[in-house]
Amino acid sequence: MKHLLVLVVFFNLSCKTEKKEPIALEVHDFVGIEPYLNLEGTKTYVVNFWATWCAPCVKELPHFETLQKNYKSDIEVILVSLDFPHQYESKLKPFIQKHQLKSKVVVLDDPDMNSWIPKVNPKWDGAIPVTLIYNTSKRLFYNRTLTYDELESELKTFF
Repeated sequence: MKHLLVLVVFFNLSCKTEKKEPIALEVHDFVGIEPYLNLEGTKTYVVNFWATWCAPCVKELPHFETLQKNYKSDIEVILVSLDFPHQYESKLKPFIQKHQLKSKVVVLDDPDMNSWIPKVNPKWDGAIPVTLIYNTSKRLFYNRTLTYDELESELKTFF
């Protein structure tokens, strides 16, 4: 029995525990986010405004991850979180880790929504999720939830 206890302790101490890398959030006001809405290059950019407290946003988020994985050489997905600042540590960071988001996540912390929402798109009513898909020759705005098939179909019009 004594040997069994020693073995159990030994195995518990020798097992490697998976350490999660700390998440460093990139937090900006709208001036800091605006460049992500106007990137130039050879890629097509997919920018999604979302939040962890938005059920439709959370539902469509895996579609953006799949899109990024399937078209990684042609597109760049940028996920703009609108989560509340007091919930970055308790909600947003754990969400990013739990769902293993690989797309770029940036946080928009700018309370003056009335000034920046129309700069994203004049037709945006402020509801989320919304998605902007653009490249150097075309720009489309979607003020609704998208399925993966819809996202892929819309993306293909850019190639």
